[in-house]
Amino acid sequence: MSLEDYGWDETWAEKLAQAEDNRGIPARVISAHRSEYKVHTGETDISAKAAGRLYHAPFRQTELPAVGDWVVVDDTDVSGKAIIRGVLPRKSTFSRKVAGKNSNEQVMATNLDTVWIVSTFGTDLNPARLERYVALVVESGARPVIILAKADLEELTEPIIESIQERIPNVPIYAVSAKAQTGLNNLSQYIAPGQTIALLGSSGVGKSTLINHFVGHELLHTAKVREKDGKGRHTTTHRELIFLPTGGLLLDTPGMRELQLWQQDDNLDKSFSDIDDIAVECRFSDCSHETEPGCAVIASVESGDLSEERFNNYRKLKKELTYLERKVDAGAERAEKERWRAVSKEQRRYSQEHKGKKQR
Repeated sequence: MSLEDYGWDETWAEKLAQAEDNRGIPARVISAHRSEYKVHTGETDISAKAAGRLYHAPFRQTELPAVGDWVVVDDTDVSGKAIIRGVLPRKSTFSRKVAGKNSNEQVMATNLDTVWIVSTFGTDLNPARLERYVALVVESGARPVIILAKADLEELTEPIIESIQERIPNVPIYAVSAKAQTGLNNLSQYIAPGQTIALLGSSGVGKSTLINHFVGHELLHTAKVREKDGKGRHTTTHRELIFLPTGGLLLDTPGMRELQLWQQDDNLDKSFSDIDDIAVECRFSDCSHETEPGCAVIASVESGDLSEERFNNYRKLKKELTYLERKVDAGAERAEKERWRAVSKEQRRYSQEHKGKKQR
């Protein structure tokens, strides 16, 4: 396999030539476990670790290597690991807010071309969650595709697809069944040499089964969902790029039932482009679509032209982003104050030492 099989092209070669530190050879990160990485060099897979300088300012945590990154590696240390000297500028970055109360960004994967958002017919099918996933994918710079798996368990799939498509326009939706081998050909159009596809969805929706189908054998373990609530169990514990025999790469991700947004309002508008198009007709250019007179969006909801559920989810995500932005700004302000306190402390210490030397 060559670097081209893993997505390397002239664009990446230009980025390498322009990199500040391009000493070494290009490689792609195919898996990451804390500070340990596995990269593909075009000839083989090797273990690697990031150079120490990447952990220090001005570098940020989000700039450390992630699965999907193109990196520059050279030499090996005493443990036999290659050293990652730098990360090439990303063409897409799939991020989320870290779990918990912290307002930090977590990079899930990079340089994705397409993201298959996988759900199933039945209890897992949640239009509001699909809208959230689509918003995250659009923000990343990748192309979203919705896959409704296990179609063999649902007799009437078309009305369900039409309902979801009406609520989430401009995103392809496919019903597939790996068990019955139906609908899978529709997905083959996204698989091509050098193309990288990630699978996103809750545990038990069939992501590993889809990967096994395209790999051609049972590469990943699969588990049945619980009968009492239809929820799945985690069968993937880490992210890893998987090379396909037909060309292209698939990235499985640990099951995530909910993802918190990490993006800007204008990117959310791209995901809800139908609402953004209607908003052009609002009386006020800065209309919040709440109580303003002449709001075209509210009028569209009242007339039934715009789904009330979709509009409510849009407002919910909008408020979530506003809250996150305030927390991030406050956190950045605190970090800046702490940095200047540290600088001032160091300056005082230096002045005192310098003054002491003069007195002596």
